[in-house]
Amino acid sequence: MAQEDDFKRTIVYGDAALNYIRKNTLPAYPRYYELWYTYSAGFNHSLNRAVNEVVGSQGRITTEELQQIYNRFLSPHRLGERIDQVGEKLSDEIRDMVDRLGQNTDIISEYGTALSGAIDQLQTLLDPAQLKSLIAGILKATQDTADANRSLENQLVTSRKQIESLQESLEAIRYESMTDELTTLNNRKHFDQIIERLVQETEKSGEPLSLLITDIDHFKQFNDNFGHQTGDQVLRLVALAVKQNVKGHDIACRYGGEEFAIILPQTSLSQAATVAEHIRRAVYSKELVKRSTGENLGRITITIGAAAYRPGDTAQSLIARADSALYAGKRAGRNQVQTDGDLDAEVA
Repeated sequence: MAQEDDFKRTIVYGDAALNYIRKNTLPAYPRYYELWYTYSAGFNHSLNRAVNEVVGSQGRITTEELQQIYNRFLSPHRLGERIDQVGEKLSDEIRDMVDRLGQNTDIISEYGTALSGAIDQLQTLLDPAQLKSLIAGILKATQDTADANRSLENQLVTSRKQIESLQESLEAIRYESMTDELTTLNNRKHFDQIIERLVQETEKSGEPLSLLITDIDHFKQFNDNFGHQTGDQVLRLVALAVKQNVKGHDIACRYGGEEFAIILPQTSLSQAATVAEHIRRAVYSKELVKRSTGENLGRITITIGAAAYRPGDTAQSLIARADSALYAGKRAGRNQVQTDGDLDAEVA
């Protein structure tokens, strides 16, 4: 049943993508289909905004403009290129730092040689004028070395700031690659990585682990009736309710277009159901108001499926049970929490 529901939902996005391609008389290349599918699903808020700006000003979009947007937001090389650029700058800065340290080492070595020579000369010098000249030479070498050390210190301070800035850039890229821009929750990529790791850790530790999958009821209807901007507002509202009802070690993610997933480490199924109910009530307690007109659009409801780790589970089997519980809740009327324990009771 879950697979059938996924088919129905995703085929809508696929049909919409093809319609956009036809409307703009574009070649049906896989990358353009991917772009319009992503646009229809609302996964990438920045991409949607970029497309809307072009279409809003011109009424249609060209292949060149579409390719530029694809390269900017969807190209698999985009983040890699940015990481390479930052990494290259970081390598250059470290190489310059090593060169400066090498140069300063040479200066200090020369200074040591000069002092050793001066000591040898002191043992034989009798002329006060020669002694004065030797001391002046030592003082100049000392001053030159001190100046070189100060210059190196200033350069090292500058390099440290540059390296810290580049490290911040890398962290920003990492954060961007793991974060959904619209909701600021973790994205699907982060979810896929963390659920695999936590299931493996749970298998070893025996600690409880639960998973919630949340779907916004009748979300497509909101998008069709009130537009994507209102749809985005709904997504932010649900994301806020999720954030306000999870603990520090819980991992909240945007799982799909209108789906959210919350991983709950060290949490039993009954505790997870309580968290899910708090999220459901928090969403239902807020009335949605259209910002552009002030129109009251009523309340949003969500359905949540919960599942707990069982011995022998994989990430996929845990997700599948939470998904089955979610769709059981939808079949039962929506706006409710269902657990995989409820499914077991139905079978029994």
